[in-house]
Amino acid sequence: MSGIIVTRPPKASAQDVAALGGYGVATVHEALGRTGLLGPHLRPIQQDVRVAGTAVTVLSWPGDNLMIHAAVEQCGEGDLLVVNTTSPSTDGMFGELFATALRYRGVRGLVTNAGVRDTSELRAMGFPVWSAAVSAQGTVKATGGSVNVPVAIGGRIIRPGDVILADDDGVMCVPRERASEAVELSQARTEKEEASRAAFAEGQLGLDRYGLRETLVRLGVRYQQYDDYVADTSGPGR
Repeated sequence: MSGIIVTRPPKASAQDVAALGGYGVATVHEALGRTGLLGPHLRPIQQDVRVAGTAVTVLSWPGDNLMIHAAVEQCGEGDLLVVNTTSPSTDGMFGELFATALRYRGVRGLVTNAGVRDTSELRAMGFPVWSAAVSAQGTVKATGGSVNVPVAIGGRIIRPGDVILADDDGVMCVPRERASEAVELSQARTEKEEASRAAFAEGQLGLDRYGLRETLVRLGVRYQQYDDYVADTSGPGR
């Protein structure tokens, strides 16, 4: 497998990335019309951590982390490394030593569709990771691949320079061209949720706030007293 290392790709602005980092994945996902999630299989090795960064992408051969080494050189302040393999792999392609090198360069975390190891050390050093697997199985450094090319995870294309947002709820990608729009939509979503939170704190029901009683009627859902329900469901032949 040959490959390519693309240098100096365009990136979302640091200002937009920082602003998106203030919102949760669920909020941004909803704000963008429920798009961008990379799938529920990517899980954090830590808790209560939220990061946002610009993607540096890696496409590697399964069981081979050579191209992660190549990608470190392409990483800089505010980036987030995204690693995929050409076919499914759960091998531990990333660990403490990679994290040490990336942290020096200002990289904010890792998202990988493969496996990681050294999870205790990664948590101790505060380097956030989201992965599809955790495995002590090591890798080789023998096959070419690519850096900063589009990769697909969970049916979603991630390009270098796109915004990656990750927290306890999962991982999502915001196209770099939509980063500013995503900030505006996420702020509007947050304000809407704050208004609903205040209403619920005062006892209002979602059925009334969201007009869902009409939806129940339209769907034919009806209310019935318990005694009538028991009589209807315990008669002869039931």
